[in-house]
Amino acid sequence: MRYFADIEFDGTAYSGWQIQPHSPSVQQTLEEALALFLRCKVDVTGAGRTDAGVHASQMIAHFDLETSQDPDWMMHKLNGILPQDIAVHRIWPVRPDAHARFDAVSRTYKYYVTLNKSAFHREYSWYLVNEPDFGLMNQAAEMLLSTVDFTSFSKLHTDTKTNDCRVTEALWTPLEDGRWVFTITADRFLRNMVRAIVGTLMEVGRHKLTLEEFKKIIESKDRCSAGDSAPAQGLFLHKIVYPDNLTHI
Repeated sequence: MRYFADIEFDGTAYSGWQIQPHSPSVQQTLEEALALFLRCKVDVTGAGRTDAGVHASQMIAHFDLETSQDPDWMMHKLNGILPQDIAVHRIWPVRPDAHARFDAVSRTYKYYVTLNKSAFHREYSWYLVNEPDFGLMNQAAEMLLSTVDFTSFSKLHTDTKTNDCRVTEALWTPLEDGRWVFTITADRFLRNMVRAIVGTLMEVGRHKLTLEEFKKIIESKDRCSAGDSAPAQGLFLHKIVYPDNLTHI
C-alpha cells in the first residue's frame, strides 16, 4: 500500500531534504520516526530536494507499507515522535504507481526578503540593508516566462538529463510588514535554481546589471555568468500540484 504525506519543515537544523552521510536530513528524520512505531524499515521518497537551511511549507513524500494502516493514526503517531521543526499535516492512500516526484505537475517556491531588520525573521528571510528596484526586478523576472534552458541558474555538475524548465509564474510582491516575496512556479526546478535566480535578480535591482545583461546571462547558458546564490534561509518550497487521479481506489 502506497501513501502520500503532506509535510512542513523548518530547514534551519538540517542538511537539506536528502539523506547525507554525516549530517541530519529531513528524509532521514522521517524514516527513523516511521520505523520507530511501525517496527519496520520504511523508505521515504520526496517530491524533490531542498538545500541545507531551506524550508518547506509543503513537501509531499510517498512511502510503501506491506499492510494498510489508518492514515490519521499514522499522522498522529508521527507528530508525536518528530521534532518540533517537522510537522505532518495529512497522510492519504494513493495508487501503487503514484510517485511524489515524477507525478508532480508543478511546484511553487517563495523567497522572502525583508527591509526591516528583525530578530524573528532572520531564519526565514534575507535582510536587505538597502531597498532594491523591485519594479526593474519584475521586468527581468518576466523574461523567465519565455526561457526554456535554465543552465545559467543551475548548480554545476549535476546528473540531470536536461536543464529545460517551463516557468509559468515569476513575480515580486510586497507584504504588509516590510517584506517582499518572490513567487516562482514551474513544472520542474534544477538544483539551486531559485536561489541563483534570486541572487541574479538582486544584481538587477541594485543596478549592477541591466535588463539586457540579464537577458545575455540567460542566453549564455553559463552558471559562472550569473550572480551569487541568495542565502538559503529565505527560501520556502510552498506548494506542489498533482493530477486528480492519484487517489487510491
